[in-house]
Amino acid sequence: MRTIEKVLWFVAGASIGAGVALLYAPKSGKDARKLICKTANETKDSLVETGGRIRDTVTEAGERVRATGRDAYRKGAEVASGAAAVLNRVRV
Repeated sequence: MRTIEKVLWFVAGASIGAGVALLYAPKSGKDARKLICKTANETKDSLVETGGRIRDTVTEAGERVRATGRDAYRKGAEVASGAAAVLNRVRV
């Protein structure tokens, strides 16, 4: 399992645990609803932030892969061009 998946599962588990704890906490209904709302908003913010970091990481990795692929293609084209030149010289 990747680190990002572990983080997401941890955040989800912590959120569910917090929600269950709030439901069993000895508070009035109004206070419990406020606390649940506050916790839900904090969790949402945390998930949005984590999602942004994941997006940035994936974008950066994609750019590195793209650059590596371009370099490999260019090097392959150079090798193929050189091999074609050698073959042409051998045929003559």
